[in-house]
Amino acid sequence: MTLKSIILIVFLVSLSSCEENEVLIDSDNLLIGTWFDPVYNGETTTFKRGNSLPNDAYGISFHKNGGFIERTSGWCGTPPLSFFNIEGTFELENTLVNISTENYPANYAWRIITLTEHKLVVKRELTAQEIEHRSLMDLFNEIQELSSSVSCSDTANWLFTAYGAKACGGSQGYIAYSSEIDINNFLNKIEIYTEAEKTFNVKWGIISDCSIGSVPVSVECENGIPTLKY
Repeated sequence: MTLKSIILIVFLVSLSSCEENEVLIDSDNLLIGTWFDPVYNGETTTFKRGNSLPNDAYGISFHKNGGFIERTSGWCGTPPLSFFNIEGTFELENTLVNISTENYPANYAWRIITLTEHKLVVKRELTAQEIEHRSLMDLFNEIQELSSSVSCSDTANWLFTAYGAKACGGSQGYIAYSSEIDINNFLNKIEIYTEAEKTFNVKWGIISDCSIGSVPVSVECENGIPTLKY
């Protein structure tokens, strides 16, 4: 083989390698493509553009057909990490990216702060479902605060009631309360919360298990805290 042939082969291999590493950019929609190497800074996350999802690191990919892939190790942060793909879809509305997957959370959104050919900066934005769920949790926190506002010292002063609504039917559980609090106010909040959760489940198509929980038989005081006994 001549020196000229060797040089030509080396050139062609180098050219092929460059083409494989070339990052394709859709000028009509800069979001399309693969993003990796996230840097978290408070509420924002900054990504770099890449040509493929990393094998052993976090990354995301937006496809022209509306497909979305997240390369993740899940919620577990304990080494050794095992990465896998979560597939879904996305819709872009101005600067809001709505993402849907079959994993939790099923629906969430990112607000685009910066988008260039080589950098993507996003901020997590609560969806309508998440905002409503937060309102539910705020109401339940009020219920829990009332329940724990009195120290448990005499079991004769303690009762319990069911609260919440599973999507499949039945209550979420039971909560203890003292006869020394405003019982009407407490039970009214329970009723409002339960009806609100029923509405939430139907509106957002929430799925739950259909198991029927055990009903407590009594309330006992343990270190000043009411404990349900089954």
